[in-house]
Amino acid sequence: MLRRFAAALAAAWFMAACSSSSPTFSLSGATVDPTYRCPGGASNAPYDVHATIKARNDTSKAVTIQSATAEMVLAAIKGKWLEPVGDRYDAGSVAVSPTRVAAGSSATLTLTIPSACTSGPHGSTTSSSGSYQVKLHLVTSAGAFSIDASNRHEILAA
Repeated sequence: MLRRFAAALAAAWFMAACSSSSPTFSLSGATVDPTYRCPGGASNAPYDVHATIKARNDTSKAVTIQSATAEMVLAAIKGKWLEPVGDRYDAGSVAVSPTRVAAGSSATLTLTIPSACTSGPHGSTTSSSGSYQVKLHLVTSAGAFSIDASNRHEILAA
C-alpha cells in the first residue's frame, strides 16, 4: 500500500514537472526611430537609427548580449528613390546597451544602427521618401533571437 502511494506520488510529481514551462529569456516591443530627414545635398551621409527592444529574463542566470546585427528592407517608396522596393541593407554589427540582463529582471535594450542617406538640394526636385522594415538579430548566452520592429523607419529626402 505504501509503495503504491509512493509510486502515485512520484508519478504525479513527474507529470507536474514535465508539464510546467521552463523559465525563458524573451524579446518584445521592438521599435525604431520613425523618421529621419536627410540633409539637402547629402551624398551617402552617415546617420544613426535608434532602436529599442524590451527584454525579459525569467531564468535564474544573467543573460549576456554577445552581438547584435540589423537588416533594413525597403518596404515602400514615394517619388524617385535610388533603390527598388525589396532592396536589403545589412547594417552589420550594431552597438547594444546594456549587454547584460540580470536573472529574473527586465531591461530596455537600445541599439544604434549605422545608416546613410542621399538627397538632392532642398527645393531642387520633388520630395521623396523610403520606408524601411527593420529586423534585429541578437546572439545571447540564452540563444539567438530575431525580432521585427513594430514600426518602419522612413527616410525623407528632397
